[in-house]
Amino acid sequence: MARRTPRLTTREQVLTAAPTITGATRLYAIIGDPIAQVRSPLVYTQAFAERGINAVMIPGHVQPERFEQTVAGLMALGNLDGVLVTAPYKVAMLKFADTVGSRGERVGAVNAFRRTADGQWHADMFDGEGFVSALRKRDVPLRHARVLMFGCGGAGAAIAVSLADAGVAEIRFVDPDHANALPRVAALGDACPSCRMSLGAAGTDGIDIVINASTVGMRAGDGLPAPLDGLSSRIAVGDVVLSSGFTPLIAFAQSRGCATVTGVDMHSGQTEALLAFLLGRADS
Repeated sequence: MARRTPRLTTREQVLTAAPTITGATRLYAIIGDPIAQVRSPLVYTQAFAERGINAVMIPGHVQPERFEQTVAGLMALGNLDGVLVTAPYKVAMLKFADTVGSRGERVGAVNAFRRTADGQWHADMFDGEGFVSALRKRDVPLRHARVLMFGCGGAGAAIAVSLADAGVAEIRFVDPDHANALPRVAALGDACPSCRMSLGAAGTDGIDIVINASTVGMRAGDGLPAPLDGLSSRIAVGDVVLSSGFTPLIAFAQSRGCATVTGVDMHSGQTEALLAFLLGRADS
């Protein structure tokens, strides 16, 4: 008896079929150096197909020595409607924006552009929005919360701004590069006056949320960003580091019974917000 081939559902057909590209297909791009590791072209092209939108996202490997000429040429394409930005260009891309949203202005970096109806490029930052969305999905209370944040580079600044917008009361940064971190923390404090920003030492007394926004955890053999012997189950823990498994911080937090947010959760959390932005369906 012949074996029957299972019938695919409509959603499965959308996700397994290659997109039909015509001369009318609209383009979106994600740029970075390197770029081979990103999943955005697959994720967003599938999202466009699910919504019946004739568009695809392509990866663009932009080399540092040709950054400006490559980006200028790419953004001059008449059928390019949006650009996502990954490392190391989130700060450098600001110069290509005609207008910048509030988060991007306060962070001093952007990770998404959309072409507006009048042909201008509007940009904003969504890294922090993804993290806040992931925390909310874990039912982590944010209003009046006190946060301990390791690292105040681009990722830490983006998350801090979105946490401040969500009603967090205080963020204490821990960064070994004290001289460079101090003016960044001061600038964030000026940009987000409703949230107290400070630079200090690690310690979980009175802390509600611990976040690793540093590079600790990216390399084999990395441990915790700092000793966290006082970590208890009442404290939520997040880590921006993308990993196929659990980072040392997330593994340690789960052993203590903490609610956790991973780097994968953060990136998943910003997909819908970025999609709405790219399609002009959300204010920014």
